[in-house]
Amino acid sequence: AARCKFKQRDYSNATIELDEFRRKFGRSIFIEDAEAMLSMCYYYLAPDATRDQTTTSQAIIAFSEFIERYPNSTRVEAFTNLINELTERLKEKAYLNAYTYFKIQRYNSAIVALRNALKTYPETPYREEILYLITVSNYQVAHNSIEEKRGERYLNVLDSYYSFINEFPESKHLKELERYTKEAKNYLDKNNIEKQK
Repeated sequence: AARCKFKQRDYSNATIELDEFRRKFGRSIFIEDAEAMLSMCYYYLAPDATRDQTTTSQAIIAFSEFIERYPNSTRVEAFTNLINELTERLKEKAYLNAYTYFKIQRYNSAIVALRNALKTYPETPYREEILYLITVSNYQVAHNSIEEKRGERYLNVLDSYYSFINEFPESKHLKELERYTKEAKNYLDKNNIEKQK
């Protein structure tokens, strides 16, 4: 019945039945196929990066457990590729979540979310964009700060700028970021605040 639902692309009900089959008949000769099908159900149910990624994580776990249980299976290579594909989706989701804060001008929240995205996925393809957005967000926070907090926040602008140019010295964002750092340096010089590089 589960195989039938899988073939009909009724993945939600197929996952329920396959999970039940796995619990009841763990020693069945069909268990490897059932677990492969269950993993694929999660894969097909996983939404694009703009939506909640719980199912994507479930699919990654299911594929990983399958590979661990059946290291000699002919499906290992394909499932490894699918894990990589789904992990890229999670990286995109982390970036999009953080970018949303930036877009609605919640710059402090954006900085936290962007840093978390980098911490979770240091190899993200969005690394340059994330470091750029952190610098711009730091600038926006500093520029719009009350006087007492401005110095410290302009120092944050310089920190994030130096991190950025350290990794992306040829970036298309350099000219824009240099304007922000110039403002930061002028403010710090005018107020005799030490710049640490």
